[in-house]
Amino acid sequence: MSSGLALLAALGLATVVHAQTPAPAEVAPAAAETQIRTYTPADFARFAPSNALDMLNQVPGFSIRTDVVERGLGEATGNVLVNGQRASNKSDDVLAQLRRIPAANVERIEIRDAAGLRIPGLSGQVANIIVKAGGLTGQYAYTPEYRARFTEPVWTRFNVSVSGERGPVQYTFGLENQVNHSGAGGDTFIYNPDGSIREERYDVWTADSNQPRATARFRVDGPGDAAGNLSLAYRDIRSDYLEESRRTPATGVARTVDFDNLTEGFDYEIGGDYEFAVGAGRLKLIGLDRLRDVEFENNVVSTWDDGRANTGDRLTGRSEESERIGRGEYRWKQGKADWQISVEAAFNALDSESRLFLLQPAGNYTEIPFPGATARVEEMRYEAIASYGRPLSPTFSFQIAAGAEYSELSQIGGNGLTRTFQRPKGQLTAVWQASPETRYNIRLQRRVGQLNFGDFLASIDLSNNTSEEENPNLVPPQSWEAEVEANHSRGAWGSSTLRVYAHLIDDIVDIIPVGATGQSVGNLDSATRYGVEWRNTVNLDPMGWRGVKIDTRLWFQETSLEDPVTGEDRPITGNLRRFVSLSFRHDVPETPWAYGFGVSHQRYAPTFRPSEVAHGFEFPVSGNVFVEHKDVYGLTVRASVGNVFSGESYLRRTSFAGRRTDPVSFYERRDRTVGPIYALEIRGKF
Repeated sequence: MSSGLALLAALGLATVVHAQTPAPAEVAPAAAETQIRTYTPADFARFAPSNALDMLNQVPGFSIRTDVVERGLGEATGNVLVNGQRASNKSDDVLAQLRRIPAANVERIEIRDAAGLRIPGLSGQVANIIVKAGGLTGQYAYTPEYRARFTEPVWTRFNVSVSGERGPVQYTFGLENQVNHSGAGGDTFIYNPDGSIREERYDVWTADSNQPRATARFRVDGPGDAAGNLSLAYRDIRSDYLEESRRTPATGVARTVDFDNLTEGFDYEIGGDYEFAVGAGRLKLIGLDRLRDVEFENNVVSTWDDGRANTGDRLTGRSEESERIGRGEYRWKQGKADWQISVEAAFNALDSESRLFLLQPAGNYTEIPFPGATARVEEMRYEAIASYGRPLSPTFSFQIAAGAEYSELSQIGGNGLTRTFQRPKGQLTAVWQASPETRYNIRLQRRVGQLNFGDFLASIDLSNNTSEEENPNLVPPQSWEAEVEANHSRGAWGSSTLRVYAHLIDDIVDIIPVGATGQSVGNLDSATRYGVEWRNTVNLDPMGWRGVKIDTRLWFQETSLEDPVTGEDRPITGNLRRFVSLSFRHDVPETPWAYGFGVSHQRYAPTFRPSEVAHGFEFPVSGNVFVEHKDVYGLTVRASVGNVFSGESYLRRTSFAGRRTDPVSFYERRDRTVGPIYALEIRGKF
């Protein structure tokens, strides 16, 4: 498969000479779609939005769900459409895309039900943003940030975009600098099994990431009712992590340990689609080509107080990840029914090389064996899905999609091998309008998960002194997923959405024991995940408190699998257990002022390894406050303070002498101060 396949849409666009601009892409309405919630720009005027993202964030009861990043494009997984279409690119998430759509170009936002749309894979409530072409417009945002402790200020974070139209071509150019600085510092205590102090540490770390990115998107309407899109993106990648750890043992020699992890590289993506009428329906051809190339160097050096030679390790490497996709979708209408057939071919590859070095007393580094860390992993995947949907009554519609995928997975180098998989997949969605105020979305899905190619290879974390062996026998996880989402509209008071779900997972990926002392990323037989999420938006205008909006979110989740070491049930490593948030916003009537606050709490399950259990978490209770002025010489200026409750960074780690069934070797307790976070956002348009 060549990269020319990714430019299939661009070649189609090049044949366009002149055309007329059609209406936005049609979205087939089902009978149960009579209660579509529609929001116009007037509904968001009080928030002074700059772009489509600002508007969508204020839709009552709606929460943006970004696409699940998988190999290939597959079926849709997010819950946001633009002009009835999902994006045909991957590196650009929906938040960035919406940020580049000027608010002036948004005609309306429709909140619809997945079963009433022509796009397989969607579930629950979906936002369809109807965008019109406009004259030359631009917008920008400058967002400096200052953290009171341990961290350098952020002065160069910004984004700017320009949109316009020339003849049949609509275009958007974007430039942004994604800069993030973070840091923390504090005490760490290592305890012996009897509770006595083994070692005291004082650690300070900083992490800096700088990723300038340029994007361009073109849409051509014509000839006739044909339409095409072309997306281009390029990003420069640089991140640096520094940590200094002063370590004083109860007995022995004190030392200072310095960590330095540097990553540099780039990525790009070219993607496009072209849709036109064929026979009784419409055919869309999609192509995509992307590449990510990064190099890294990790150093750990210990400087001893007694003057002995420094000791340490160095890990260097390079990884090149590539993907090429060709996809075709043909849809047509037959009576009240909507049909679609899609086929896709995707080629993915990872070339990875890692080398490990040991610091010698003379100050030079000597390479030591690191088996299984250098190899190439390839996958060729084919997928075919057919979908059928229709209304069964004025209040009930459904859509069913079924198909299969075939993949050939190869590891070249190390203990590589080649395997093939055939997996069925599909989804059933339905929407029931139980009353004018209440509707239910139902989803049952057989999902085939994706693997991280890096998990096939051996890896090592020098800072935590943990490592995993290579495992060429990894298989993709599969799951049965059931979900019911109920939405209730309270009119002017707001809305409420309740989601209940359960997942049965086969071949879940986790850290598994290998031999007597080793470990690797591997598969466990099965796991379960179930939970409930409740979102509420309450407007207080009806009770006389004009301009006040309160949003709440409660999310509780339980997971379970059989631990490969103890044989007992435990949670899935690192999965969300609970999330609770409340936000308050008051747009003061007849003034340009707004203010508000937010409070949230989240907790994740511990990380389980064969020889340890670690639970790291930040901000057990997180809070922020803000004040905003919507017309400072035509600009919107927002000042905010984060971490107002002085949340810290914590780690609770228990390490065992061998497996977790053996005696405890030591306990680690870490508390690191983060400090308040001051931010300023200046938004404007031109």
